[in-house]
Amino acid sequence: MKHVLFVCVENACRSQMAEGFLNSLAGKKASAKSAGNMPAKTVNPLAVQVMKEAGVDISDHKPKMITAEMIQESDKVVLMGCSRNSCPIVPKEVEDWQIEDPAGKGIEKFREARDTIRKKVEKLIAEVNKGT
Repeated sequence: MKHVLFVCVENACRSQMAEGFLNSLAGKKASAKSAGNMPAKTVNPLAVQVMKEAGVDISDHKPKMITAEMIQESDKVVLMGCSRNSCPIVPKEVEDWQIEDPAGKGIEKFREARDTIRKKVEKLIAEVNKGT
């Protein structure tokens, strides 16, 4: 099983959605965690809402502080689009999805981010299934 770590600053929106999608869609091929270097107190309620619309419940998710152990346990680390100045330094090869943070921009931006994240997670799962 491949382990993916999705990382953003607050771990309150994009990385939580990615974790939810991967764990919901990958079956036993892959699992996901998410974390940030300045975790918020809660997952953004609009992220929870738009994920429910997509059939994935992340209402029990909590923002988490990134740890060295999380990084070591991961086969792949995906940055969700935070700037290099605000994202944590990760000492391994990373993929950067450059997804705009929808926080404070209304529910339609959350839906756009969700749909973009789902497509990228589906592509990632396909890569894992091919063994790449």
